[in-house]
Amino acid sequence: MVMDVMRMNQGNVSQCPIVEEEPNADARFFDLLKDSDESLWDNCTNYNKLLTVAQVFTIKSDHELSEAGYDKIIEWTRSILPEGNRLKENFYAAKFMMKPLGLGYQKIDMCPNFCMLYCFENAELTECMTCGHSCYKIRTGRGKTLMAYKKLRCFSITPRL
Repeated sequence: MVMDVMRMNQGNVSQCPIVEEEPNADARFFDLLKDSDESLWDNCTNYNKLLTVAQVFTIKSDHELSEAGYDKIIEWTRSILPEGNRLKENFYAAKFMMKPLGLGYQKIDMCPNFCMLYCFENAELTECMTCGHSCYKIRTGRGKTLMAYKKLRCFSITPRL
């Protein structure tokens, strides 16, 4: 089909230049592909680094584990795996490994009584239009940074398709 669009037929296919180039070395996505090919330890055929981290992330999510809980499970798992295993050592390292998948989210401040979201045209408001409750906690001794009582994490579906 591509050849038809380019009007390539049997006679002039050889005139089409073939360009071979290496993928961008800085592209972290290719690191994920390497991680999916790298076994968890030498002679391991069932698990690779990417699969294992994804499965432990799923367990963390399903059972609402904290980062400290995740780290303790990984610490214990690494202690029973053979020496030289390639399992990421903590939540931070595993999260950094998975970041190129683009599974991020957007944080949106919300009313503690679940009345409204502070986004779009309401992003600059500091009190709820429905109940009048303040959006932000009063913080003492920590500067003038605002911290919302509640945050909604919006996982947009379009980038995940």
